Amino acid sequence: MLELKGITKDYPAGDSVVHALKGISVTFRDQEFVSILGQSGCGKTTLLNIIGGLDQYTRGDLVINGRSTKSYLDRDWDTYRNHSVGFVFQSYNLIPHQSVIANVEMALLLSGAPKAERRQRAEEALVQVGLAEHMHKRPNQLSGGQMQRVAIARAIVNDPEIILADEPTGALDTDTSVEVMEILKRLSRDRLVIMVTHNPQLAEEYSDRIVRISDGVLISDSNPVDSQVEYLTEEQIQEHAVADARKGKRGMSYLSAIMLSFNNLMTKKGRTFLTAFAGSIGIIGIALILSLSDGAQNYIAETEESTMGDYPLTIQETSIDIASMMTSMMGTAGEAASENTSGEVESKDLVTDMVTSVADGANENDMEAIKKWLDSNPGDINDYVTAIEYSYDTPLNVYKSDTSDGPVQVNPATVMDSLGFSTSGSTQTEMMSSMSGTSGSSYDVWTALLPNRELWDRDYDIVAGRMPESWNEVVIYVDRNDRISDYTLYALGLLDQSDLRGMMADVIAGKRVEEVEQTSYTYDELMDLAFKLVPESSKYAEQDDGTWLDMEDDDAYMTDVVNSAEEVRVVGIVRPSEDNDSGSNWGAVLYTPELMEHMVGLVNDSAVVEAQQGNPSTDIFTGMPFQDSSTDELTMEGIEALISQMPAEQGAQLQAYVDQLRSEGLSDEEIASAFSRQMSQQTDNATYDGNLEKLGVADLDDPYSINIYPNDFEAKEYVDNLIAEYNDDIAASGEGTEIQYTDIVGTLMSSVTDIVNAITYILIAFVAISLVVSSIMIGIITYISVLERTKEIGILRAIGASKRDVSRIFTAETFIIGFVSGVLGIAVTVLLDIPANMIIEQVAGVADLAAVPVGAGIALVLISVVLSLVAGVAPSRMAAKKDPVTALRTE
Repeated sequence: MLELKGITKDYPAGDSVVHALKGISVTFRDQEFVSILGQSGCGKTTLLNIIGGLDQYTRGDLVINGRSTKSYLDRDWDTYRNHSVGFVFQSYNLIPHQSVIANVEMALLLSGAPKAERRQRAEEALVQVGLAEHMHKRPNQLSGGQMQRVAIARAIVNDPEIILADEPTGALDTDTSVEVMEILKRLSRDRLVIMVTHNPQLAEEYSDRIVRISDGVLISDSNPVDSQVEYLTEEQIQEHAVADARKGKRGMSYLSAIMLSFNNLMTKKGRTFLTAFAGSIGIIGIALILSLSDGAQNYIAETEESTMGDYPLTIQETSIDIASMMTSMMGTAGEAASENTSGEVESKDLVTDMVTSVADGANENDMEAIKKWLDSNPGDINDYVTAIEYSYDTPLNVYKSDTSDGPVQVNPATVMDSLGFSTSGSTQTEMMSSMSGTSGSSYDVWTALLPNRELWDRDYDIVAGRMPESWNEVVIYVDRNDRISDYTLYALGLLDQSDLRGMMADVIAGKRVEEVEQTSYTYDELMDLAFKLVPESSKYAEQDDGTWLDMEDDDAYMTDVVNSAEEVRVVGIVRPSEDNDSGSNWGAVLYTPELMEHMVGLVNDSAVVEAQQGNPSTDIFTGMPFQDSSTDELTMEGIEALISQMPAEQGAQLQAYVDQLRSEGLSDEEIASAFSRQMSQQTDNATYDGNLEKLGVADLDDPYSINIYPNDFEAKEYVDNLIAEYNDDIAASGEGTEIQYTDIVGTLMSSVTDIVNAITYILIAFVAISLVVSSIMIGIITYISVLERTKEIGILRAIGASKRDVSRIFTAETFIIGFVSGVLGIAVTVLLDIPANMIIEQVAGVADLAAVPVGAGIALVLISVVLSLVAGVAPSRMAAKKDPVTALRTE
């Protein structure tokens, strides 16, 4: 039961107050058809709005089912309108961009009903008012009577307890008015129907009760309620409050708000597209910058990675300060010296400074400790490097497997010897540098692959065969045009080096060198090549007197050694990949790091090495003891002790030498002195460690040099910091040796990435201004949309939409615009990148440089959405705060 108790409504009007209702008290039954009659402006519509919860009374009380509404909050009124009241307006108040059935579903949408339930109940309501065949039309496709019946279907779809009709026939003809009144009359059989009208005839004919109002005062009631309203107890009020709260928890979902806003935006496709496009301009600018920047960064990263492949961080057993040496060589050291005013030419210490700087900058690295440190993966260094390469002093001696013409050494290459250049001086270095285009390093045909096998797929394309899988497998490396230099062919024994001697003789004699006919080889011919691995130690043969002799110049001996050596076979042919810009154009033989490790093992296990290690005090090449500091102080007793320790034949020879000196009349002291001088000449200052090095002995835990290949320059800086931390720890503990290393390219390009990033950030900062402008524009467009949809806001509030629902609808609209702007901006950028890449490739020769990073694209779409939502906050709140009564009156 509904009861109004002394309802008063006052409106401020400037400095005065308008009293629209003056203490209205009336009670309504649960089932009846009540017509409220009165002249225009008497307050009947205001009374209807107060009953429906659209407007709030100034004084008095509205009691609903025994519960006072004085303590109602906004959410309570929203729940009341959505679940207990249905409005039917004179002007229909349908949402034009929604279909008939969508208009009817709106009340259920606001209550959070599932989609299937909404559709079923909306169809049933439309069937009830006779519009089953029109449910998918737009309101503007219906007649006035049909639109009013849609409004009635919307009012009853939630099965409310009260139907409020405000002049429902005011805009209808007589016949249509009768149809509408018949529907309302039928509805009043099981609920309360209150109709405001100025038509007494319709009121008399259809109403169960007529209430007349004049000038805000109730003047008559044809069928007043005699019984008193039973008010609820506190316990019942609490129960109803809980029930209403449960109803109120359900509201419009975000998806429903988005769909509602999307339908509205589709009615203004042109304006929506232009708004989204304008909003995307800033996104396009930033996305273009990022696509170019990211492409440049990737290109730099690839260049850096390949550059780091040529110029890694190098740690050598003996490290030299390259920077100091270069400064001295250029004569820039000591420039701050005082001015020469003597009038004479003074000498300038250039060579002395260079030698001094090299000596001062030379440091011995503890390679064993460094390798152990690197193997422990400090600071996850393995994640920042492509490879860590260890090199050893053991010579990699490789011979041609075919010894029919005698032993032919293919590595180290002997090509320069055949040309008459010394391989021990600087001539070869200069010659090879000019030929290869490198800076001060000779060319080696046999080159080790990096230990990281994943890099092989990046750096090489397989032409034939496969990559090595074991230590005794190698591949031939050709250039991108499947060519290999004649230098490499001579080195590998495919061309006869003896021809080079005749060529150089003709050059010296001033004869013109005839062009050599170009040769070619099939893949199968190259893959049939085989080589022999000859350890340095195998060149030495034990003599009858127990000493060991270098037999390298004995062709017969070396032929036997080569024939019995282990074989290394070619298993593939490779060329540099498209991403490998550092590949050699000479051609080479590429071998795995395991081959060198195997060579080290062969040397260390050889008989000659075991002989030297078994007798560390004796030079196995001379049979004489190694000279040391104690030699100068030898006595005759010491000499006799040495003779007794030596092999019989060498001991006998030395004893004969001592006896000869005695026969010449020398004293024991003079004999000891002569003996020391003679032994020094015979040992030629040999040492135990020197002999092992001569034999090629190496320790796999103590490399000669270490090359660290960082992923890029940022990773290089990280490795630099790790080494600095290592050195700090060494300095703090006072134990061990700090790492000294060479970084040739680091000082040249370390700031390239920072420069690109700085330019990118500056450009983005400028372009970001357009994003701000776009956000302001979206806010203005949303504000215009609020103004255009003011009446829709009133309709939504009338059928139970909360302020939050209204705000959510316009927030969803800004979300859609922001999302479309972001996606459109990325799509346009992707299209613009196509001609941009064509231009860049033509100008710079770099293909596919510009490409929007996936992560950046997603981030830009999110930024567009966020900025749009921020821009729509104020208009959305303004829409939520609109007075529903005022909004309904807006045209």
